[in-house]
Amino acid sequence: MRINRELATWLLLSMMWLPFNGGASSVVSADSEAVMAWPSVLEQGQGQDVYWHAWGGDPQVNLYIQWVAKQVLQQYNIRLHHVKLADTSEAVSRILAEKAAGNAQQGSVDLVWINGENFASLQQQKLLQPDWAESLPNFVLVNADANPQMRLDFGLPTLGMEAPWGQSRLVFYYNSRYVTEPPQDLTTLLQFSQRHPGRFSYPRPPDFLGVSFLKQLLLVLNQQDPRLYQAVTAESFAQLSEPVWHYLGQLHPQLWRKGRHFPTTGSELMRLVSDEELQLAFTFAPASVPAAVQRFDLPPTTRSYAMQDGSLSNVHFIAIPFNAKHSSGAKLVANYLLSAQAQWHKQQLAVWGDYTVLDSTTLPPELAQQWQTAQPDHPAALAGTEQSKALAEPHPSWSRALADAWLHRFGVQP
Repeated sequence: MRINRELATWLLLSMMWLPFNGGASSVVSADSEAVMAWPSVLEQGQGQDVYWHAWGGDPQVNLYIQWVAKQVLQQYNIRLHHVKLADTSEAVSRILAEKAAGNAQQGSVDLVWINGENFASLQQQKLLQPDWAESLPNFVLVNADANPQMRLDFGLPTLGMEAPWGQSRLVFYYNSRYVTEPPQDLTTLLQFSQRHPGRFSYPRPPDFLGVSFLKQLLLVLNQQDPRLYQAVTAESFAQLSEPVWHYLGQLHPQLWRKGRHFPTTGSELMRLVSDEELQLAFTFAPASVPAAVQRFDLPPTTRSYAMQDGSLSNVHFIAIPFNAKHSSGAKLVANYLLSAQAQWHKQQLAVWGDYTVLDSTTLPPELAQQWQTAQPDHPAALAGTEQSKALAEPHPSWSRALADAWLHRFGVQP
């Protein structure tokens, strides 16, 4: 049975990877100075209270963080507190306020789940602790030399200021009771909307998911123009955003409420599918679709897929502010998040379904094979064999420029 296979894998993980999670005598690292420093991190970090500021808008993510809290309490006597955020900018504002007040060592944010736009802001203002991520013993498991995206956040080099801990991609979902041939690219998405007016929509920017949809259009319609991975300029924005506005000009009259009103969040978008007002939607959390079906928040006929002209994809990171009060404890938590045990648990569909950042070549052969061949066990889940080109996030400056221009052009207010 699947449960027995998972239990066996857990036991194998515990035996093979315990050195990466536990005592300092077994630490493995490519950097000898980091190896020497890790015992000090272990000694100082144990027993600390760690305040992790992280998005709190998904019940599966929240439950996973609760599970992590239990693990680090057991292993390190660390009391991990999830400070739930509606938007990461809340943590950024707090760190900025503490710097302005001269608080350089007693910061209230020990660890923060961060995205590219906020990373760029914090990095520019020197509000993040540098050169710590690659000193984590478990960082070697991501094999960053072979996977350069583990050192890039929205195209910006992380410079050791962030540790990767998961991957996401934009996926679409639909009600197969009404839709037998879902659109496979932007051209057929427009055709679908014309044949089924009012049955598709997207969240109003600057909502994260709404801006993600705009970036998907930007990347696909411009064939991933290299200028999208550089800081936006007036000239590049005028030229590269024009295909987006042209496409939306055709799409909006066919949307829910004729494009005059938009859902405010991904949760509202999902509710509209549940109420059968919409037949097609999308998410940046693929596992949230089967999870919603299991909670009866989506109909059992819901199915997921990825667009064939590419899926916006990114790695999500955690960072430690410059003034974190419990920096050592935060590093122990970050290291645990990169352990094989934590990554395997997070990848399970019933837990979160978040894609691992570990490179299978760093795992024992039997575990690597099991991870590669694992298949979703829910009909609403994205098929593990489904192939779609990953579209790397553009430079973070494009997010704000797109959101501001969208609001100015379409004049939509909350």
